This record gives sequence, structure tokens and C-alpha cells, in this order.
Amino acid sequence: MPRLSELAQHLGGRVQGDGDCIVNKLATLENAGPGDISFLSNKRYARYLATTRASAVIVSDEHAAACTVNALIVPDPYLAYARLAVLLQPLPPGGAGCHPSAVIHPESEVHPQAFVAAHAVIEDGARLAAGVLVGPGCIVGRDSRIGQDSVLVARVTVCHGVSIGRRAVIHPGVVIGSDGFGLAKDGEGWLKIPQLGGVVIGDDVEIGANTTIDRGALDDTVIEDGVKLDNQIQVAHNVKIGAHTAIAGCTGIAGSARIGARCTIGGGVGIVGHTEIADDVHITGMSFVAHSIHQAGVYSSGTPLEPTRTWRRNYARFRHLDEMARRLRRVEFTLKQEKKTEEK
Repeated sequence: MPRLSELAQHLGGRVQGDGDCIVNKLATLENAGPGDISFLSNKRYARYLATTRASAVIVSDEHAAACTVNALIVPDPYLAYARLAVLLQPLPPGGAGCHPSAVIHPESEVHPQAFVAAHAVIEDGARLAAGVLVGPGCIVGRDSRIGQDSVLVARVTVCHGVSIGRRAVIHPGVVIGSDGFGLAKDGEGWLKIPQLGGVVIGDDVEIGANTTIDRGALDDTVIEDGVKLDNQIQVAHNVKIGAHTAIAGCTGIAGSARIGARCTIGGGVGIVGHTEIADDVHITGMSFVAHSIHQAGVYSSGTPLEPTRTWRRNYARFRHLDEMARRLRRVEFTLKQEKKTEEK
């Protein structure tokens, strides 16, 4: 188990107290005990510094004096916590080889240092690089590519012609490369349009459980390096998501939307198709993006929660906004005319 001084060296911090203190796992300030290390990144929890039973706490300079136990002082405690979590609990290695119940097509290429778990299927022409872990029940479709050290946790479906980069982490239930919602009106019915593109996913991408990413209609759907997608997100055909953008759960992104780099998108956001969102845009939860956003910044829409009685009254008024705006313009016009008459 690591000493606090060793963690300080790894995380670029300094020790306050006993550098030989040994820690073995992370815990919250409120529930930590001996041998645990905790962290303080939100001032609302500072009151627990005085009573925590943790062996050590990760803090910033601002809270170091109030810490009653050993401290690891860093500029950003939350980032240090994230790095420490990876250090103390890395992804379990899968080893190498194939489980006897896995189905591996003879024309596929599985690197000797890759691992394919029970009941997984690797189809014709698929290629798995070194260090890839394909979990139980996963399907890797025809001519797909999985890059080095990527992990498909369980029951992940990678359809044909999908490319996934290195060090991806793809959680259970994810579907990548299913057909996009491409239909043409044919009289009273619909004609399905074959989806001929693929999906290209960069390096260091993480995709949350039950998220779906559709293949492109002609060109590819593209998820660039470092993108982080939460659970139950819908990414439609030909969407492009720029590098290091993070998107929270239950967001829906319609076809051919373009999202820039380093954006953050809150949970439950809806994004209309063919819109463009610039780099460094931050959209708060439950917003609806109906038009392109060309400037970096923070954007919101929707109405906040309020008592139902008040909401109903305000909604009734909202329905009359156009009428009220017209009346206001008439009043303003009348006042301007009267002012001109007085000036004469």
C-alpha cells in the first residue's frame, strides 16, 4: 500500500503531517476511517474536516490549516482524487486468450495479448489490437477495428465497419454503428435509406452504459479523442463531437449536428439536427438547442422548477406573449408619435 509521501510525488503535491502514513482506499470525509484517504473539493463539506476519521485528506492551500489529520496539499483536490482513484483501483486486466465459449471467426485477427471473454462474438475481418479486453456477451462486427488497450466491459455491440481507437472504455449495453434514422417519404409510407457510412471513435474515449451511436448515412459519424459520454445518450447519424467534449446522460443529438471541442453538455439536453456548436460551449441541463451556437460561453434554456400553481399561471401568460408584444409595440409607436407632435 502506498505512503502519503509517495502519493504526493505521484500527484504533484506536498505533505502536511506524517509522510509515512499508509493509505489503502478512498472514502468520503464523513464516512472515512483509519487507512482511508478522502478529499475536499466542495466548500459545503468543509465542516467534516474537523471530525473526519480518515488517515489523510487531499485539500487545497485554502483548507490545509483546518485539516486535523494528515493532509496532501494540491492545487486541484478533485483532479488529484480522480488520478488517485485510477492509481488505487485500475481497470482489472483481462489477461490474454479467448474463452472456450467465445465465437471467433477464422478470418478475424485477435492479437495474442488481447482477451475475449465468455459468449463474445468476433466476426469476419474484425481486428483486435494488443491489450484489448472484449467482455462477456460482446459482439464485434465484420471489419471493425478495436485499438490497443481498449475495454468493452460487457454486452457491447459494435456493428460492422466501426473503428475504435486506443484506450477506449465502453460500458455495458452500448451499441455503436446501428443504422441511422434515415427515411424518405413514399406516399403514405416510408422508404428506408441504407446507411452506408461507419463510426470512427478516437483515442481515450469513454462511453456510458446503454448509449447508442448511429452509423453515418454516407460519411462517418465521428467521436474525436478524449470525448466522455455518459449513460443513455443518443448520437444520431453523421454527428461529429469534437475532442475532449463531455456530455451528461439522456442527451439526444439529432443527425448531422456538429459539436466543437472542449464543450460540456448537461443532462437531458436536446440538440436539433444540422446545428453547429462552437468550441468551448457549455450548455446547462435540460436545455434545448434549436439553433447553431457560434460563440464560446455558457448557454441555458427552459424554465426553472416552481410550484405548480405558479407555473400554470405563468404558462397561461406565456401563451399570450406574442399578443402582448404586439400591443407593446403599438403603445410605443403611439407614444413616439405623440412626442413628435409635442416637439412640433
